[in-house]
Amino acid sequence: MEKDYLQLALATFNGGMWYGWKTHDSNGDKISNNQRMTYANIEVIKDGATMPSEAEVNAKIQELKDAETNAEINALMGV
Repeated sequence: MEKDYLQLALATFNGGMWYGWKTHDSNGDKISNNQRMTYANIEVIKDGATMPSEAEVNAKIQELKDAETNAEINALMGV
């Protein structure tokens, strides 16, 4: 199973579970489950939480991926 880096990244902002996923688009059409979990469909559900920019989220995703890669390389090298 592939890691959900978007949700891992989002959890680092605003102290955890501050977001949910929109179920309907701006036209009122239902968003299918396999298309809901995207940056465009994030909704803030926790009072006082702020929406990070897409660039901030993408940077956090890359940071998480880089840390994982570095940990795997260090494990292979016995570091």
